[in-house]
This record gives sequence, C-alpha cells and structure tokens, in this order.
Amino acid sequence: MEVENLSFPDAVEFLARRAGMEIPDDGDKEVRNRRERLLALNREAARFFYSELTKPSGKVAQDYIARRGIDGKMVKNFGLGFAPDSFYALTDAMHAKGFQDYELIDAGLANPNKNGRGVHDIFRNRLMFPVIDVRGSVIAFSGRILGDGEPKYLNSRETPVFSKSRNLFGLNLAKKSKSGYILLVEGNIDVVSLHQAGFDSAVASLGTSLTPEQARLISRYKNEVVIAYDSDGAGQKAAQRAIGILEPLDLKVKVLQMDGAKDPDEFIKASGAAAFSNLISGSANHMEYQLGKAAANRNMQNPEEKVAFLKDAAAIIAQLPSPVEREVYAMRAAETAEVAKSVVVEEVERLRKRKLAGARKQSERNAVRAVQTSVQPRSRALKYENSRSAMAEEGVIRLMYLDPALFDGVALQPEEFSSPLLGRLYGILREKAAEHASISMAALGGSFTSDEIEHIAALLQKPEVLSNGQQALRDYIGIIRAGRDALTAQSDLLGYAEKLRNTKGYGG
Repeated sequence: MEVENLSFPDAVEFLARRAGMEIPDDGDKEVRNRRERLLALNREAARFFYSELTKPSGKVAQDYIARRGIDGKMVKNFGLGFAPDSFYALTDAMHAKGFQDYELIDAGLANPNKNGRGVHDIFRNRLMFPVIDVRGSVIAFSGRILGDGEPKYLNSRETPVFSKSRNLFGLNLAKKSKSGYILLVEGNIDVVSLHQAGFDSAVASLGTSLTPEQARLISRYKNEVVIAYDSDGAGQKAAQRAIGILEPLDLKVKVLQMDGAKDPDEFIKASGAAAFSNLISGSANHMEYQLGKAAANRNMQNPEEKVAFLKDAAAIIAQLPSPVEREVYAMRAAETAEVAKSVVVEEVERLRKRKLAGARKQSERNAVRAVQTSVQPRSRALKYENSRSAMAEEGVIRLMYLDPALFDGVALQPEEFSSPLLGRLYGILREKAAEHASISMAALGGSFTSDEIEHIAALLQKPEVLSNGQQALRDYIGIIRAGRDALTAQSDLLGYAEKLRNTKGYGG
C-alpha cells in the first residue's frame, strides 16, 4: 500500500496479479467479475492493436510514428498500436476470444449497430495509445486519427474501470521516475517524445483540463510539478487553471515558457534535450509566471493600465498563505509598476481580509455538514447512523490498537457501539488483547471484507495522542454512552407516543 500508493483492495489485486493468484472474493462477486472481464477485454484489445501495427495494413500508422521520430523502444514501452480502418476488425477478433457484444459496449470499444443487431468498432484508422493505470491494468484507450476527420483524438468514454478525471496518461511509467517532479503536458505524443528524450516523469490528462482528482493523484508521487503546456493562448489559459488546482495541495509549481516552439515535442526536435533540461532548470515558479502574465502587454506609463496591473497583481499575491512570500512579491509588483511597496501591501491585505472573512462564513456554514460527512466510510454499505458516537468509537479503536493496556478494568462492551462494524472490531481487538495475541492489520484480514479492511486501515491512520490516553478513553466512552442513552430515551418517547395514539380518545 505504501510503496505503490494503493488502497488495500488495489494492493491485494496488484500482488495477486503479479503472483498469478486468484483475487480473493470480497462478497460482491458480480461486480468483481464484471471488472475482471472488462480488464481482460481491454488487455486483449491492446494486444490486438499492438499486433495490427506490424502488419502491412498498419503502414499508415508506421509512417506516422516514423514522421514523429518515435523509436521502437517507445512503441513497446507504451504499447502503441493501430486500429484498422474497419468497422468489425476488433469486434470480430474479440468475439473469437469469447467476449460478448454487451461487454464490448460496456468497455467503450464498440457501439450498437443502427439496425439493433450486432456492434461495430468505435476506434478505426487510428494510432492507439493504451491507458494503463498505476496497477498496470489497461483501463481505456486514446486514438489519434491518421487520415482526415474529427475528432483528432478520440478517448474512451467513462466505463466501470475508467474515469477520465481520475487517471493520467503515462503515470504508470512516470511514477517510477527518479526525477523530483512530474512534468505535466497536454498530449499523448508529447508524453512519448519526452520519455524518449529522457524526461521519464511526463504525464498528460486524457482529453480534459487538469482535474482536482488528477492533481491529488500527482501529489501521491511527487511534491513538485512542472507545467509544460502548449505556448498558444489555450495552453496558457489551461496552465493558469492548473496552477489554481495544484497550489492548494502544497505542491511546488513551475511553468515552462517555450519561446519559438508550440509544444515540448517541437521544442526538443528544434533545440535538443539539453536545451529542454535547461529550460526546466530555469523555469519560473508559478508566482513569477502569473505576475509576468499580468504585466505582459501593459504600458506602465498609462495610469489606467498601471492600476489594472496592480489590481491583478494584488489579487494574485493575496492568495499566498505566507506573509514572507506576500512581502517579497508585493515588492516585485511595486518595482514593476514603479510605485511604493506600501501601496501594494495595503491592497493585498485588504483583499486578503475580505477573502478570509468570506472563507470564515463559508466554513461556519459547512461545519456541521463536514463533521457529519468526514467520518463516513467510503463504502455506502458501511454507513454510520450516529456520526458523533462513531467518531468516539473510532477513537476507542485507535487507543485499543495502540495501547491495549489502557483497557484493563474497562467495562465497555461491543454492544454499546452504534456502528456494528466498529463494535465487532472492538470485540475482536479486546479478545486478542486478553490473549496477548498480536494486534495488526494482517491479523484482522480474515475477519473482514476488503471494504471493511480499507476503512479500518484509514481510521487507524488518523492521529491519536497517547500522552493522556486514560482521559481520552473516558471522554470517548462518555460520548458513546450519552449517545446510546439519548437514543434509548428517544425510543421510549416514540413508543409512548405510539401507545397514546392507539389509546381510545387519542386517535389521530
């Protein structure tokens, strides 16, 4: 889980596949079987596309690969392939492998025919890029058209095994990079070209702008991102948006400005890999980049343009959490506009106070909702009915896990827990402590489903202070029993009300 940055079920699946073992049944056999069939279908489709690339009919794709300067090693590393210019090449091949029409539709590889009988290929006459997740499974495809027509790139639709917003092309390779950063580019070809040139940390989003989910995925592997989007207007707007998504995750963000080239592939072909490496080393951090954009094409001798720049600059600087950074960049903006630093500082602080006031009000509005939802398990099947009590029950579990000796003489029973899962877990931990047996995640594996184990692992990773463990335990038990007593009183009151309604003269 830690080495590959995977959840518990994903880690089990990863290791089982690597060892050639059957994946344990977590109780939802139908869902798992569906996923397994789709992943197997995608894997066979990727093999089919890869084999088609080497055939005479694949010459149009071979020629395109040669024109783009992609070598054989990259073709193999990325599993590039060719979708023949046929409506039934893939579907016929997959039928021969035992896959059904509904599975081809489910995987986003085929569409139903208009007459309602049979299916036809979605990807035709395209250079195919398999999308491979961090576990090594083929989950989708991206195809570049090799003739006339639109769209230029066709990406798989959302399926049970693929979400565009939660995956990045090339991350399966980039996560192994020894570089200290992720290189974020726009296109699949850019990713392949950069890996070929030695920049093996390049990734790209899949036909969408960068999403918060993709940013969080990046943050699991590196703490620095270098944005190398296209130098045109659309690329620069996308870079600005990406900065706003990456910065809140405490990622160090830098932006490349490739003068004289549209994209990284074009820059490297024109200037070489060494020049691109120097470009990365000298790239501006996101604040310098944004202030530079705010000042671009503005005449600081014109009072209106100077005021417009200072307002934009103050709004950018006000986003910075560090007062030291705000001071430094306020000075930079003041020098650019040739005004006193105090003018910029005052505007920055005014905007910041307004922003903080708005954030405080929003926080107050969301406080109750946040407490209710943050404690809930990811799986709906494990939903807590009493969030406040469940938070205390989780605290008891963590204390038992960390220091079983705290519970000597404690009379708390599993039946007092509002959550059946946590009550069952507490009972097992208490039994193991009484037997002086090992208390570990491995020891719990046989007693819970994978969803339950994933939630247990998450709650055990939450912080818990042991320095005053006895008092914390008493407080937790007090909350649990207060919640139980309140529920009992409410039940008694409801029962009495029902009795009154059924009593003659109280009907209603």
